Amino acid sequence: MGWLIFAVVAWIVGWMLNVWLARRPPSRLTGLASPIVFGITLIAVWEGVVNGFEINQVLLPAPSVIAVRFASSTAILWVDFVQTVLKGALSGYVIGCGSAFLIAVAIDRFPFLQRGLLPVGNFVAALPVIGMAPILVMWFGFDWQSKAAVVVVMVFFPMLVNTVQGLQSTDAMQRDLMRTYAAGYWKTLLKLRLPAAMPFVFNGLKIGTTLALIGAIVAEFFGSPVKGMGFRISTSVGQLALDLVWAEIVVAAIVGSAFYGLMALVEKRVTFWHPSQRN
Repeated sequence: MGWLIFAVVAWIVGWMLNVWLARRPPSRLTGLASPIVFGITLIAVWEGVVNGFEINQVLLPAPSVIAVRFASSTAILWVDFVQTVLKGALSGYVIGCGSAFLIAVAIDRFPFLQRGLLPVGNFVAALPVIGMAPILVMWFGFDWQSKAAVVVVMVFFPMLVNTVQGLQSTDAMQRDLMRTYAAGYWKTLLKLRLPAAMPFVFNGLKIGTTLALIGAIVAEFFGSPVKGMGFRISTSVGQLALDLVWAEIVVAAIVGSAFYGLMALVEKRVTFWHPSQRN
C-alpha cells in the first residue's frame, strides 16, 4: 500500500509542477524542465506501481532493478553500442543519406531520372524490413556490413524524397532573378536551390536518425556475431533476463534521442533564417 501511495503522490506532485511550469513565461529553462519533470514522474509512478502490485519482474522490471543491471553491465552495453550504433547504424546512415542526396541532385539535373528512379525507390521503401533483413544478412554476412545495408535501404528513400522536394521548392520568380544575373545551373543550385532545400534535407536526416537505429537492431535479430543490441535483446528474452533487455532499450532511447537532437541542433545553425527556427 505504501508503494501505491507513493505512486499517487508522485503523479500529483508531477502534475502540479507541470501546471506551474505551463503558467510561467516561455523560456529555454521551462522548455527543458517540463519533459524532465514528466519523465521523473513517469519513472516514480512506474516504480510505485510495480512494487505496489508486486508485478513479476519478468513481466515488467522496476526502474531501480533496471538501473542496477545497467550499472553492472556497462561493459556489455558498450560492446553492443559499438557494434550496433557506431558500426551498423552510423555507417549505413552516412552511406544511405549521402547516396540519396547525390541521386536527388542528379534527378533534379536530369528530370527523366525522376520518372524512373522515384517509382523504384517508392517500391523499395514499401518493402518490410522484416522481409529484407534476412536476405541482406545472407548477402553481406553476419557482421555489421549486413546491418549497414538494412539501414541504407531504410533511410535512402525518405532522404531522397525530401531532398528532391526541397530542390523544387524555389518559385519561378527566384529562378528568373538568378537567370537575370546570368547564373547557370550549378551556380543557381549552390546559391539558391540548395540553401532553400536545407529544411527539407534536414527533415530527411532527422527521419533517418530513428530509422537507422531501428533497422540496425531489427537486422541483428536475423544473424549477428555474439554482440550487438538486437542480438542481446533476442537472447536475453530467451533467458528471461528482462532487466538486461530494458537496459538495452534505455541505451537505444538515449542514443536515438541524442542523435535526433544533434541533427536538430545542426539544423538550427544551418537554417537559422527559416521561419520555423525563429522564436
